[in-house]
Amino acid sequence: MLITIVIPTLNEAACIRRTLSELQSLTPPFELIVVDGGSVDDTAAIAHPFARVVQADRGRAVQMNAGAAVASGDVLLFLHADTVLPANALDLIRGAAENNISAGNFRLKFDASSPLLGLYSFFTRFRVSQFSFGDRGLFVTKTHFEETGGFAPIPIFEDLDLARRLQKNGPFAYLDAYATTSARRFRQHGALRQQLRNAYLWTRYLLGTSPKQLAHLYPYASRKTT
Repeated sequence: MLITIVIPTLNEAACIRRTLSELQSLTPPFELIVVDGGSVDDTAAIAHPFARVVQADRGRAVQMNAGAAVASGDVLLFLHADTVLPANALDLIRGAAENNISAGNFRLKFDASSPLLGLYSFFTRFRVSQFSFGDRGLFVTKTHFEETGGFAPIPIFEDLDLARRLQKNGPFAYLDAYATTSARRFRQHGALRQQLRNAYLWTRYLLGTSPKQLAHLYPYASRKTT
């Protein structure tokens, strides 16, 4: 079973080499597609030896849809540029697919330790779409992805939106293994400040605020350089 790993990037030269290098140890067959949204650093050049690099308009949803459109895999795995998968990740995904699971994700932990980050990680054990953020490594069969309509063209929370629709339309697995993501935004902005910002945006989104109204408060949607 071929799995396509789709990674959206924007000025990720600081971390993309490590992520792509770590992925080389996963169980084949798989293909890597990096979808760049107009980086002005060396992201694309660093990625080229490891992956197919596709250019797309900026925005995670747009970029991930573009990657899915050229993917050859039976299963799509959407991964953030600063997230590392467990060594058995693709084996677990293949096992889920063979048991008629059409989509799912992993638990999450960070590459740094603090009570707030531990709390964040703790909530990923709950089996609800409201905690299905993109850094958990969302996977879905290509057929189910296409039937569900892919990522909505919204600037943030495209991950929660798709996870919700996938769970409504087919079996969804919460795998008992951890993806490890970078705590760089927590280090940059301060753990408490970043956590409060995340909680504020998340709560407003769940209460019905349009993602377009919230996008200017989200670092990925607004940054021009890393």
